[in-house]
Formats: sequence, structure tokens, C-alpha cells
Amino acid sequence: MTVEVRPIRLPGSVDGPDAGELVAYADLLRRLDVESLGTADLTRRPLEVLHELRRAEFAKQTGIGAFDDGRLVGLVEVQWERDDAESTSHVDVLGVDPEHRRRGVGSRLLGAAEDLARSAGRPSIVLAADHPIDAGDPSGPRLRAPQGDADIPADAPAARFALANGYALGQLYRISSVDVTGRGSEFRRRLAAAVADAEDDYRLVAWRDHAPDELVDSLAIAHERMSTDPPTGAIAWGLEHWNRERIRDGERRTREVGRVALVVAAVAPDGAVAGFTELSLPPGSRSVEQWDTIVLEPHRGHRLGLRLKLANLVALAAADPSRDRVVTWNADENDHMLAINVALGFRPFALESTWQRPATDAASAVAGSAGSGARSGS
Repeated sequence: MTVEVRPIRLPGSVDGPDAGELVAYADLLRRLDVESLGTADLTRRPLEVLHELRRAEFAKQTGIGAFDDGRLVGLVEVQWERDDAESTSHVDVLGVDPEHRRRGVGSRLLGAAEDLARSAGRPSIVLAADHPIDAGDPSGPRLRAPQGDADIPADAPAARFALANGYALGQLYRISSVDVTGRGSEFRRRLAAAVADAEDDYRLVAWRDHAPDELVDSLAIAHERMSTDPPTGAIAWGLEHWNRERIRDGERRTREVGRVALVVAAVAPDGAVAGFTELSLPPGSRSVEQWDTIVLEPHRGHRLGLRLKLANLVALAAADPSRDRVVTWNADENDHMLAINVALGFRPFALESTWQRPATDAASAVAGSAGSGARSGS
């Protein structure tokens, strides 16, 4: 078997004659999601993949494929912040078609991703993988992250792959879902009670797709804090810089790929965003992704997180009652947010593991990339 590993070719449009690799890429993403999560409800469609792999202003994302006689049999995605002060890159997707596993394809894809990250000056790589929560032998050896109570089978293929390539388990996320079918009235009652019980002057502001101009700057501050404030375990995630332009760019891209964003912000008496939560509604799906939720540190202790989530579930019921499930990701050690989600009815069905090489290994990778760059320029 001769496998070619290279970036996928991006077409001019998803329905053009040159869209074959993009369509195959999205199809493999779908099959990998079904295998690891049991559903393709949240799999990105070709249009969204194309937009993400084209984006360049605030973050860079590249899709690399493994091709066997022209057929896509594996893929990996690498992304990083464009800020040159950052050294972290992320491999959130790495998968190989079942028929081509245990032939070194995954290792070659990871090697290509690492080469790309090093050449971009982002040698501190974070790997991620999904695990069905009931997978593996419960009596066999387990792996636990430095913080939290969850664990994964030590013999899980993704775990063995990461460890064999020098990565250490740094954090586990619970992937949970809640059935929201017909619960709009319940959420409205619970929100009304939470607001009535509140003894503060915060107000809730909700919007769809486009943030009010007067909140954009403080909303950007809250987004930036999302990259530093939540629990990070033993992972060095790096900082995301946000400003008004990045907020508007994200809103534009959301509209262009056919998603709907429902956002609720808690606004402090001084007019600044004290916290926010966002739901993302992918097209053609009955499921919803719970994206960022944060309450900034000076404003904690008022149960704003519960009010924010209830208000957005009310907004969801009004905007699209056909949506029946919300899926969320939470660090296993984030007890406060997990408690809010459990109170709303979320239950875990999978775990996401995140892995990173120790800092000394990352430093060695930087030195290695410098020598490699010199050779390639000779």
C-alpha cells in the first residue's frame, strides 16, 4: 500500500467539479463521529469544513488527508491562533478509515501535523479524541487525568496511540446531552423563579446571530477570558485574543455556513458583559451544540450561570422547537458548571481526552524544527 499524505485540495465551492476531496473529507468526518459518539448529528457539512479550512484572519486551520490510490482513508486537522506570541496548536480531529488502521497511516498523519505545527512556530501540540462512556473493559486498567474523577480505558486505541507518540493525558471532558423536547414552559417557569429569587441588578440580554453594538467590546473580553479562566488540567491551551472585529467575523461565518447562534449575556449595572452563554444550531440537524458559557470572576456567586442557560433554553424553544437535544462539553473538574448542567438534566454519554507532550519535549521539538528548516532551505 502506497499512501500519500498531503493537505486536501480546497474547491472553489462545495458543488463545483473540484469538490471531490472536500466531500470525501466531510463524509469521513461523519463516519468517525458515528463510531466515536454514536451519532452524526453534529458533524460539520462540506460548506462548514470549507469555510473553516479557508479562514485565516484570527486563526489558521489546515486539513491533511491520507490518500490510497486517490481515495481518502485518513485525515487530521491542525489549527492555531495567528498571534505569533502563541506556541500552541490543536489537533482536534485525527482519524483513519477502519480498513486502513494498524498500517502506520495515523502515525504519518500525526507526523505531518507536527511538522506543520513546528514550521508555523506552534510546537506545543494538543491532541483530542472521543471515547464512548461505556467503551472498554470496566475491570481493565484505566487512565485518569491529573484532575477530575473520570477515567478512560488504558487500552483504548486513542490512548495507546497518544502514549506511543510521547503525549501525556492532561484533561478529560464530559460530553453530555439533555432532551429539551416540549420543555419550553418548564424552562420559562424555572427562569422566572430564578430571576425572582435574584437579589442583584444584573439584566439578561438575548440576541440571535448579531450582538448589540454596545455590548461587543465587553463581550470580546469575556470570550478572551474563556481561553484562560476555565479549568485547564495539565494542558497549556494558550491565549485567544478577541476584539470587536473577531466577534463580527465569527458572526459572519456562522451565517454563511447556515448555522444559527443564540446568545444570552448577563449585563452588569455598569453596562459591561458579566457573562454569556451561546447555543449553536447546525443546519439540517435536530441537535444543538452548547458553546461557551462563562461568568467573569468579579461577578460570580449570583447564580448567573443557571439564569443564563435557562434563558437560552427558553430562546431555543421559541426559535426552533423541532430541536430535541443539546450537547455540551465540560472539563471533568469543573464542578460548578457540571452542577448547573446536572440540574438542567444533562447526562454524560462520552468523554473527550486531551493530550500534550511534556514541556521539555516541546522545547526539543522547537530545536528540531530550527534544524529542519535550515536543511529544507539549503
